[in-house]
Amino acid sequence: MAGTEPEVVVDLCTVPLVALNVTVRKKLGLYLNPKHTVAADWMEVAEEMGFSYLEIENYKTLTDPTRTVLVEWAARSSDASVGRLLSILEKKERRDIVEDLRSLIDEDVRKYCENLKKKSEPPVQVPEVDSCVPRTLERTGLTVDDDPEGAPELFDAFICYCQSDFEFVLQMIQQLEQTEYKLKLCVFDRNVLPGSCVWTITSELIERRCKRMVVVISDEYLDSDACDFQTKFALSLCPGARSKRLIPVIYKPMSKPFPSILRFLTVCDYTRPFTQGWFWIRLAKALSLP
Repeated sequence: MAGTEPEVVVDLCTVPLVALNVTVRKKLGLYLNPKHTVAADWMEVAEEMGFSYLEIENYKTLTDPTRTVLVEWAARSSDASVGRLLSILEKKERRDIVEDLRSLIDEDVRKYCENLKKKSEPPVQVPEVDSCVPRTLERTGLTVDDDPEGAPELFDAFICYCQSDFEFVLQMIQQLEQTEYKLKLCVFDRNVLPGSCVWTITSELIERRCKRMVVVISDEYLDSDACDFQTKFALSLCPGARSKRLIPVIYKPMSKPFPSILRFLTVCDYTRPFTQGWFWIRLAKALSLP
């Protein structure tokens, strides 16, 4: 028919896993979380994704291991895509999942591609210039598990860190989320959807979505503009640390002076061998406070 644009075929291997919304992820959990005797479950899928035996054993204690596996896979692997996930399910002979969820997945991919296209287009007009603190965004659609039809996703703590300290952040996830503490951490590279203003998103998350903020202190942290903004913004919400909102953490020796704006806060120090046994317990208890 004249005037009809040809349908664009999307290579699903180029679509990141964040394109899948909370509905699809929940349905994947309904299929994969129960242990099957004849069909592949989440453990076989996780093994194919490259997770180790010990990691899979730890995930067994979780109520929704499929969700955690998807999040961790997206955070650690450049191969984590919608297409790769479908190929793994096919390889593990879970065609039933692929067939049942394919229409929902295709719809998520379509919306993701449309949003990317909109964000790449120039604005119709220059937005109003405002020197005040950025206005609050809509409270849904910021994080991977935000439910478009429900309440915004909330967290126990926002993790302020530099990319060079990400290995320790992964250790923090394992110790605080995947153990009996069952805490929920907001890790920017893992939880936040791409495409929006970094400063506005972090302000929204720190002020409205997270009860506390853990600041991973290192020499690299002192040179980070993003960490500086996040720390100062969080401090502005609790002058004098009256609400115990900020928790500084040191995990390796520093050559530079400790940041002066945090000098009045009690530090959780991982560098002292004789207190390492209490480190995660203290941090977990502090984050569990109401």
